[in-house]
Amino acid sequence: MEGWRGAWYVPCLASLETLQELCRKENLTCKSIGITNRSLKSYEVEYLCDYKVEEGKAYYLVKWKGWPESSNTWEPRKHLNCPLLIQNFLRDKNEYLSRGREGKAMKVRNHVKTLKPAIADYIVKKAKQRIALQRWKEELNRKKNHKAMILVENTVDLEGPPLDFYYINEYKPAPGINVLNGITTGCECADCPAEKCCPKEAGFILAYNKRKKLKIQPGLPIYECNSYCRCGPDCPNRIVQKGTPYSLCIFRTNNGRGWGVKTLQKIKTNSFVMEYVGEVITSEEAERRGQLYDNQGNTYLFDLDYDSDEFTVDAARYGNVSHFVNHSCDPNLQVFNVFIDNLDLRLPRIALFSTRTIKAGEELTFDYQMKGSIDLTSDSAEGLSPSKKRIRTVCKCGAVCCRGYLN
Repeated sequence: MEGWRGAWYVPCLASLETLQELCRKENLTCKSIGITNRSLKSYEVEYLCDYKVEEGKAYYLVKWKGWPESSNTWEPRKHLNCPLLIQNFLRDKNEYLSRGREGKAMKVRNHVKTLKPAIADYIVKKAKQRIALQRWKEELNRKKNHKAMILVENTVDLEGPPLDFYYINEYKPAPGINVLNGITTGCECADCPAEKCCPKEAGFILAYNKRKKLKIQPGLPIYECNSYCRCGPDCPNRIVQKGTPYSLCIFRTNNGRGWGVKTLQKIKTNSFVMEYVGEVITSEEAERRGQLYDNQGNTYLFDLDYDSDEFTVDAARYGNVSHFVNHSCDPNLQVFNVFIDNLDLRLPRIALFSTRTIKAGEELTFDYQMKGSIDLTSDSAEGLSPSKKRIRTVCKCGAVCCRGYLN
């Protein structure tokens, strides 16, 4: 707005429910977040916190949506019309018990049967985690620029969304780095590919076949039609730029590898799956950050070394779904360098294509040492840049051919 010129602001990080809780606690109305005089006293179950049996009647301790926890109340089962929340409550209780953490679930106090505090505490934590992951899923799907859905799942532990991760759809350049240059014209093809289509102008063959599957060998670049090209969005040489075509799920792994990504749809061989995006930084800055990441046991730096080693992509804080893709020494994804609206050989886009048929529900992985067709094994450490000669991270991929280390 005109009146805000020169002013600054920060986004509100509190959830809608938290803001509503504050309003109700102070007995304030705020139409923009749905708290009016009429709704100030409205009640909706957010989750169930505890359970007891008193005089033969079952009661649940209810956390009301948009109300502070101090407003929790015990309600008889017949007053609650939330079968899914009751189902979640019982499943979380049984999950806790199945892990052998407690013997009997109930204890008797003054003729009142109650859950043991440790069980109720676990149930509340699971309920809060479920809400946090749902909000995160909604945020990811708001920010993505492709049609396929992103799901989030954690059936392993109480870990919630990462606190310092921001979803982006394309490279975020550090100050002084220009990731959009080099394109001033496009092809004039009425029906790509033609003799003077973009790949041939760059001295390479078209990367895709008629079924829009990759047909080139690893190590060769992909040149797609760009924003100056005459062809339309249905051009067969526009694949990576359309974004992830498959619905994917960010899930918590059960073997200590943190988050991972699995596909919810079958992926055929040589299909584009996703781009690897993040901050574009200089190799010098990557060396500095790499020392910090090694101490944390994280690996998010991807060298853009197609033509030189001047730049690196850092997906630690800014990235897309690829941020959560785990390493494997026997991966099902392969790295390719892509040029679309930028022909600067120092700044290719990084695309991940399937190396084989991937079944629905299967985890997606790529080799963190993979750069095009070059396999940087531990035996070749002498040929690496200084940023590669750091603390070695143990590999947990479980592949038969596992090299033992990520770097």
